[in-house]
Amino acid sequence: MVRGVIAPNRYKVLIERIFFDRYKKDAAEVPFGRHDIETTAKTLDLVLPKNVGDLLYSFRYRVAMPEAVLATQPEGKEWVIKGIGRALYSFVLVPINRIRPSAELVTIKIPDATPEIISAYALSDEQALLAKVRYNRLIDLFLGISCYSMQNHLRTTVKGVGQIEIDEVYVGIDRQGRQFIIPVQAKAGSDQLGTIQAEQDIACCAEKFPDLICRAISAQFMANEVIAIFELTVEDGEVRVVDEKHYRLVPCIEITPEDLDRYSIRS
Repeated sequence: MVRGVIAPNRYKVLIERIFFDRYKKDAAEVPFGRHDIETTAKTLDLVLPKNVGDLLYSFRYRVAMPEAVLATQPEGKEWVIKGIGRALYSFVLVPINRIRPSAELVTIKIPDATPEIISAYALSDEQALLAKVRYNRLIDLFLGISCYSMQNHLRTTVKGVGQIEIDEVYVGIDRQGRQFIIPVQAKAGSDQLGTIQAEQDIACCAEKFPDLICRAISAQFMANEVIAIFELTVEDGEVRVVDEKHYRLVPCIEITPEDLDRYSIRS
């Protein structure tokens, strides 16, 4: 390989080499460290990415593994990259598990409270999604409790996992005084939430906020400006959907008396 290979190809070359330098037939885990990325880049004479973490993030949440790596997956399972400690990772075989919005679910119209200047300049990405969720208090509506945004892009370390990042963290309280910690992950475009990300969020909340009730949330843009929101849990090593709702932010004039009649008979 030569210097100047574009990033996506460079990422695939690096991660494929790291995998096969350590992979043994029928292995279910293939551990490696962040330092292995640097040494492998030197071996292949590739320019190391300025942000080494972006390489790992890409294969954990955005793009598929190289085809040669995918070819080693047994039926019904897939390789994911899991943090196992500070600057330590492992390719791990897990059951294929993706959270996708249900096409059959009804859409609820919500009066759009997003400031016009935000709507004018926001892009269709995770940050735009988080802004719309925040300004329209969709977490409050979805969970039925009072919620408050505490921090964006929480980067921290979790014992046995290593460094993680949560897109936004809310705290909440209900009418009985129970308090909640609510990690929110936002997905735009074709991105989908997988097992590892939900596991990390829940593990982080259990470690950092042991006295609060964790309710893990995922928000995702769908077609026609619909926002899907899920409450998730992890059961038997797989992400399970506790609840799902679809919301469309519209001007008040677009919410008709017929819409309100339909909403009035729903539980």
